[in-house]
Amino acid sequence: MRLLFPLSALCLLQVLHADDWPQWQGPARDGISRETGLLQQWPEAGPGLAWRVDGLGGGDSAPAVSDGHLYGMSFRDGQEIVWALRESDGQEVWTAKLGPSFEQQARQSSEGPGGTPTVAGDSLFVVGMGGRVCRIDRTNGKVIWQRSLVDDFGGSLPRWSFRESPLVDGSQVICTPGSSDATLVALNRDDGSTIWQTSVPEEAPVTGSQTPEPRPEPPPAGPGRFGGRGRFGGRSRGGAAYSSVIAIEFEDSRQYVQMTAKTLLGVSAKTGDVLWKYDAPANGMGINCSTAIARDGLIFASSAYGNGGGAVRLSRASDGSIRADEVYFSRNMQNHHGGMIVIDGALYGANGGNEGGFLTCIDFQTGDVLWRDRDAPKGALIMADSRLYLRSESGTMMLIEPSREGLQLKGQFEQPDRTSSPAWAHPVVANGRLYIRDQGLLLCYDVADK
Repeated sequence: MRLLFPLSALCLLQVLHADDWPQWQGPARDGISRETGLLQQWPEAGPGLAWRVDGLGGGDSAPAVSDGHLYGMSFRDGQEIVWALRESDGQEVWTAKLGPSFEQQARQSSEGPGGTPTVAGDSLFVVGMGGRVCRIDRTNGKVIWQRSLVDDFGGSLPRWSFRESPLVDGSQVICTPGSSDATLVALNRDDGSTIWQTSVPEEAPVTGSQTPEPRPEPPPAGPGRFGGRGRFGGRSRGGAAYSSVIAIEFEDSRQYVQMTAKTLLGVSAKTGDVLWKYDAPANGMGINCSTAIARDGLIFASSAYGNGGGAVRLSRASDGSIRADEVYFSRNMQNHHGGMIVIDGALYGANGGNEGGFLTCIDFQTGDVLWRDRDAPKGALIMADSRLYLRSESGTMMLIEPSREGLQLKGQFEQPDRTSSPAWAHPVVANGRLYIRDQGLLLCYDVADK
């Protein structure tokens, strides 16, 4: 059986610099940078600060880095904007206004957008908090076309708004309105017209052998808690969640894999038809945030709120359909929104939800816990040059050597001028530099090994 994962790096429409970070979770949407020559251990005070930019505006949008520029999203002066900065010094090159700032119902993360722009050729593609999907000329910030996931496709607005980073795959832009007849859509890259849209019936069958143990009911929503009901997510049985799509190929079938408010599903890249579903990783609150992982013959997805993570293996049934058979389900990987990394047969990620948590390492093929350590608190995780970069929700930045034996800390530091907001923007490593965003502040650290 030929099983190839993932193919997102092939989606970009131009040859990018090998060390760029041109989209959400890097070149292949797996959270891993391909560059080398970086510091393997940090000095006591942390790496040197190359530059800083203040006044970007609110938001948790991590930047994309491509061809000497950084691109991100913010709320600024009552507008939702996309910005471009010079990679060398952080100088602003242009801003693009998408429309008025979206007023989110929930307080948490209401300061601004959380998606990362996707670089493809001479354009950027973004999804705004209220569901605006835009193509932008990345040389001058001109908006070329705009669609609405809500107005054009009947999308269900999640409680914490749309947080997706669109996938560009050849001529298609893939995003997630979350309506029953347009759960996913493929838009034409050139003009934004609709190529296909995915219909997911409420009782669409789950394919393959999937027998997860019963889940406890999540805690009720209340003041100051995540949760809610109805059209804003909560215990909704359908709709968009907060994850971003990945592209994979199984045998002769190219697919898009996405976590919605109620399930993990794979759809045909050509038609948008549903090929398989796997419900277990989706929690009962509909708050599913982390991007799925496709690696070493398995597809893994996870969520918090008392749930966990599960892995399936795809196979071809006798009637030609695709099965998704559960390999394992683990409550020991309840990844909230910090992401997960698979390296050398081990999966690393924060296990925990609103109450906190800490870094956990499990065997990727079996789900067995290898270790967990409270000295590495819950946060966002990426990898570059054989090191994990963990940014805790409190803002501490940590450098960790991957090991199946236990936590191997290689340095940590505290950023200056921390805001009171949780540090939810994921760190980015590109071209020898580490980028940390804290709302309107963007810090650039030199992590090249000189």
